[in-house]
Amino acid sequence: MAFGRLERRATPQPMSEINMTPLIDVMLVLLVIFMITAPLIASSLKLNLPRADAATPANAPLAVNVAIAPDGQLFWEGRAVTLQALGTQARLSAQANPQTEVQLRADRSVPYGRVAELIGAVQAAGLSRIGFVTEPPAAAATSASNTR
Repeated sequence: MAFGRLERRATPQPMSEINMTPLIDVMLVLLVIFMITAPLIASSLKLNLPRADAATPANAPLAVNVAIAPDGQLFWEGRAVTLQALGTQARLSAQANPQTEVQLRADRSVPYGRVAELIGAVQAAGLSRIGFVTEPPAAAATSASNTR
């Protein structure tokens, strides 16, 4: 009775192909990470908001974020838009729900005329609820002391 072969083979040849599975797994993980972080990085708009001792912001069920950068560029929900495109977006939001609140973030250095122009465009589109977003005085003092 023979339980195995008596003949011996030569040692197996080394594998000459690269295993692509781990490389593909790593690339897919990196792709997912970049897909998640890219919108967060692109939407971060640095504004020097005015300080005010105001009431805490109301959590409106429907709200849109509008920002004015120091150079006067307008942003609707984090995307750069022109005044006409902003008016169109505001009109669409007003048609969907006239009680939509516009949360306005304007840099300190933006001229009042530019802010008034934006408010006029939003109101002409049919949105009358406008909230001005400011920085609380305590947070402003803390950030000023951290920069020294």
